[in-house]
Amino acid sequence: MVAGQQDDETFVTPQFQAPFNLLSEYLNYGIPLYKAALRGDWDAATQIRSAHSECFAARITKQGDTALHIAALAGRTDFVVQLVTVVAKDCRDNLALKNNNENTALCLAAASGSVEIARVMVDEHNELPMIRGNGGLTPLHMAALLGHREMVRYLLPLTWDNLSDEEHIALFISTINTDLYDISLEILQSHPQLAIARDENEETPLHVLAKKSLKYSYACQLVERLWNEVLNQKQENISQLMRHPWRLLFVAVQVGNVDFLTTLICSYPDLIWKLDDNFRSIFHVAVQYRQEKIFRLVYEIGAIKDLLATYVDKSNGNNILHLAGLLPSSDRLNCISGAALQMQQEMLWFKVVECLVQPQLAEAQNTDMETPRTLFTKEHKELRKEGEEWMRKTASSCSFVATLIASVVFAAALKVPGNDTKSFTEPLNHGAWYWLFAISDSLSLISSTASILMFLSILTSRYAEEDFLHSLPRKLMIGLTLLFISIATMMIAFTATIHIMFRPGWLSVGTSVLACIPIILFAKQEFPLLLEVYRSTIGCNFTFKARHHQLF
Repeated sequence: MVAGQQDDETFVTPQFQAPFNLLSEYLNYGIPLYKAALRGDWDAATQIRSAHSECFAARITKQGDTALHIAALAGRTDFVVQLVTVVAKDCRDNLALKNNNENTALCLAAASGSVEIARVMVDEHNELPMIRGNGGLTPLHMAALLGHREMVRYLLPLTWDNLSDEEHIALFISTINTDLYDISLEILQSHPQLAIARDENEETPLHVLAKKSLKYSYACQLVERLWNEVLNQKQENISQLMRHPWRLLFVAVQVGNVDFLTTLICSYPDLIWKLDDNFRSIFHVAVQYRQEKIFRLVYEIGAIKDLLATYVDKSNGNNILHLAGLLPSSDRLNCISGAALQMQQEMLWFKVVECLVQPQLAEAQNTDMETPRTLFTKEHKELRKEGEEWMRKTASSCSFVATLIASVVFAAALKVPGNDTKSFTEPLNHGAWYWLFAISDSLSLISSTASILMFLSILTSRYAEEDFLHSLPRKLMIGLTLLFISIATMMIAFTATIHIMFRPGWLSVGTSVLACIPIILFAKQEFPLLLEVYRSTIGCNFTFKARHHQLF
């Protein structure tokens, strides 16, 4: 608030009435009261009140906040306790004053999560919990939206009975959205009808949970309880109230919510057979959206998977292998960096699904007369080109660096450091540093030369689709590893050379420390790529392995 830019006549709006009707009064008393409330300085506040008895009810910010609004939001508990006592004696209704955003001080306390401050105000004015703030929200709903568990627990019994049915479901879903699952369970236990209620977005609590990661034990309990409540409803009400309840399964599959899915299937195993509107199972959808955690469940259902794999999309005749041949959405594709590694992951999906289906399905045609392999080639044509370009550029850059290293260490190997008269034929006579130089220089030369050969084999590859599955990533992984070894050993050889040429001292020690900088820089710049290649190349062998039984 820039007070100096206003004059005495225009500064005070109709909401900034007594006691600060002039700018000078506001500067002398309003701003100090604002600062005192922020600091929780009750002594300063009482001095201001001695000069202006009504200052605690005055609006002292552009947002129309009183001292109680400011102290409540700042979490100044002791200040609020004394301020509430004084304000309640003067006029209890002043505790319910709203700022320009229609928020009372309790609304701001609920937003900050300070239960003790909220309790002090409610003890003096028990109607405060039902005075709505910005957007018509109660303090309880504000606390739920911000995930303040203890505040919600405190305000819930004070507010619930005065809310409408629409506000009940909105509050219930808010606790789910902010991971207050224990409170959600308590609400559901008292009000089971909320299991099939819909919010303003026409979503039930189960639809909301289907999109969330269930990382807490209470979340799985909530899913089970909600599903049981749905099944306990009368059959004639399910279709009307739930409106195709099985669809939420496929919502969970699309976002990869395996915890939600396994919780439901364990409670109701028959869900495995449910199909969407296009006659696709949950595993068809998992393949289309590249959700490997969900697809891994197929290995736990035994022979059922052979029957499910025969289902064909009735809209276009695509079987599950056709779906593996489709290019996924960019958000799933971009989970892996580098077009070549993306192509590798796509090939892996196709091969895994191909091993799952019957041989005749691999040759089946859809309505466009395309087999799964034909569809894969068409859909991934551009990605294969991008992968080839990415792989060539990476190999070219790395091979150039490896060539420079090989040149340097080869030249160094021709001459013994610090010895102009003797050839390097008896390293034992020259100490450990000569041995270190000889070994590290040799390793650097060998590893850099080997990496050049690996990158050369990448550049001369045919870049067929199958090459992206194992051959190219493995060569890149080996080449990058050898390049890192060559850089590290080259700097070790350099450090050994310094110790041979100079006596031990600050120069040799400082140089040894500085020699670590290129190694660190390379690790920082290239290690993420190397780790990604390792993860894609070695980890692909375990991507679709069932690590433990999740269903039965």
